Amino acid sequence: MLVRLQKFLADAGVASRRASEAIILAGRVEVNGAKASELGAKVDPDHDEVRVDSQPIKSRRKLYVALNKPAGYLCTRSDPEQRRIVADLLPSEWRHAYPVGRLDCHSEGLLLLTTDGDFCLRLTHPRYGVRKKYLATVEGRVEASNLRVLTQGVTDEGERLKADKARLVSSSRSQSLIELELLEGKKREVRRLFASQGLNVQRLQRTQIGPIKLGELPVGKWRVLTPPELKSLLAASRPEAPAAASVDRTARPLSTP
Repeated sequence: MLVRLQKFLADAGVASRRASEAIILAGRVEVNGAKASELGAKVDPDHDEVRVDSQPIKSRRKLYVALNKPAGYLCTRSDPEQRRIVADLLPSEWRHAYPVGRLDCHSEGLLLLTTDGDFCLRLTHPRYGVRKKYLATVEGRVEASNLRVLTQGVTDEGERLKADKARLVSSSRSQSLIELELLEGKKREVRRLFASQGLNVQRLQRTQIGPIKLGELPVGKWRVLTPPELKSLLAASRPEAPAAASVDRTARPLSTP
């Protein structure tokens, strides 16, 4: 069965689909001894010899992992400064898996990792509308007016940032706990949304991606997603029109995500 070269590279854990396209265009890929530098080429994983930077690439069993990322780890496969990365938390034979989306270094919570480029695209591209939930501990008291701004959206550095839903869980003079639901998840979006209101996020935890919840997975630990979970994730990643933003002003305890 023939597959596109960039898909083969992504499934083999070389890089994400988009990054694999860049590798191909850079002329770093050879198929059966001939340079393949154009997109659209197809290969037979069972018979063709594929090399990247002269190193042979073999297809691998696809991997789907849920990790409870601790604060202080980077969502990358390598770091020239030798800082801690999420791959350090996985078995050594799984270090080729790449993060599905990002959590910044200081954020924590649910992170998915995979070797499946199609799966990664389905969960990260905005058109598929996979919802993600976060718990933000914010310094000071957050008012209903702040939540309205978060769901109406703000412009920051030329980007439109917006929470689909925002709910006040608890609030005091010293700090507030807010549950947010986002559709896109741009770079540091939650922190930038609160910063637009002069509010500082003290702790940020992602609790859910689509139907997959963090649950009781210990910090720094991982588990393999089950076939029913994969099926539910793919079912949730269907293109849809964004729902109307909503604000819940009632403070009440959260059930365990």
